Amino acid sequence: MTLTSPSPERDAPPVASVTAVVGLLVLFEIVSGILQAGIAPILPSIGELHGVSDSALTWVVSVQLLAAAVCVPAFGRLGDLYGHRRLLRVALISVAAGTVLVAVAPSFPVLLLGRFLQGPLAALLPLEIALVRDRLPVEQARKAIARLVGALTLGGLLGTIGLGMAEKAFGDVRGALWLAAALAVICVPVSFVAVPESLRRATGRADWPGIGTLSLSMLALMAGVSAAGSKGWLSVSALVPILLGAALLAVWVRIELRTREPLVDLRAMAGRSVAPFYGASFVFGVLYFGSQSPNSTFLAAKPEETGYGFGLSAVSIAMVMLPALVLSVVGSVCTPYTARLLGYRGALMASFGMVAVATFAFALFHDELWQMAVLTSLLGLGMGTALGAMPTVIVEATDPARTGIATALYNNVKTLGGALAGGVFGTVLTAFTASGAKESGEGGYITIWLVCGVCALLAVAAALFARRQESGVRAAEWASTREPNPPGRNLSS
Repeated sequence: MTLTSPSPERDAPPVASVTAVVGLLVLFEIVSGILQAGIAPILPSIGELHGVSDSALTWVVSVQLLAAAVCVPAFGRLGDLYGHRRLLRVALISVAAGTVLVAVAPSFPVLLLGRFLQGPLAALLPLEIALVRDRLPVEQARKAIARLVGALTLGGLLGTIGLGMAEKAFGDVRGALWLAAALAVICVPVSFVAVPESLRRATGRADWPGIGTLSLSMLALMAGVSAAGSKGWLSVSALVPILLGAALLAVWVRIELRTREPLVDLRAMAGRSVAPFYGASFVFGVLYFGSQSPNSTFLAAKPEETGYGFGLSAVSIAMVMLPALVLSVVGSVCTPYTARLLGYRGALMASFGMVAVATFAFALFHDELWQMAVLTSLLGLGMGTALGAMPTVIVEATDPARTGIATALYNNVKTLGGALAGGVFGTVLTAFTASGAKESGEGGYITIWLVCGVCALLAVAAALFARRQESGVRAAEWASTREPNPPGRNLSS
């Protein structure tokens, strides 16, 4: 990919004015964090509002992640070609429309459509990073990126507590959803105020066949997994779309390998030195995103009706989750120090080891709230450490010329793992749901926790199996220049 030089009539504004605009981008990231993290504690209330089962609620997270898996590479490439500000505005408009649709949704399918429109949330940060890299000197760009990442983390903390408190204040989950919608809508006109366009453009063209084929394959897989929850995995309504999705995915791989400028450079994922780490990234998505909805609905379940759970409100669920979120941030920030003792691969293996211990322990100890709180905190610490170590491990194992591609691939694989896990976990809960009931039996949650524990052990094995090309110099150089990668978000630089 090559970049065209800026034209004389598009001279850059003074650096100071561009730096001031970073404040607007910070606003977008705070709102993004609120929208993404805030959904977890209010999921049970959304289920009550629309009268859907715990298993169906997993699609509230999965649909947005499936859309994100396509939006991140597509918006990134289109931003390179047609302008990052232009695509940032398109993304914000789509997110605002989706968030309003979620708030007004008269039915659950309409709500899922709104969540699908929120897919570009994952593309906001990459577009903003591209903007500041294009318009600011290197040192100021790095500081701006750090502020954006910090704003995203802050938004996650605000969302976890804020939307739960909003539901309590309004007495209705729609009040919390409308608050989120108002914040998303405000971002749209703000993006037209003073945000400058990037000056450089990539040459070439968009990989429309790749974008279209990947989108269709994700929709087919989503439809098949959803049908499997109610009709069974061997039913025609499940098998046909799943097989169609798999076939389209194979076609997409063929397209990407033959396209001169592919949407995703699959060759960057090949080789024993890096492929196992992408497998671990997929597992991370399964563990992090796939478990959000089940954990929330378990905490909200009324023990007098289900025989398990704690009957927590959205605010109480948020308070249980808050220490885990804080420890996740701590784990991510402290990863370099952990790596000094264990190395980055050792830190990654240790983090998945913590996740395995926490999830296996969930299956055994979930009768007391303090047990759930302690184990959730351990899970958060492990997730945060994995989130801090994974990008470094992948970049160290990748050709230096492919660093940007490798980071983008990592985020896409992680997102796809979470999206598919949500659907699969939904079918697991359905399998343990009695006829006519909305809540799954306790065995459904135990099965999910056991599956997560096994997945975490597989991630440890993948990191151990990878052929490592250790380089202290490269590790030091990468660690000194990489952007932070906070929990709760798909980042692509």
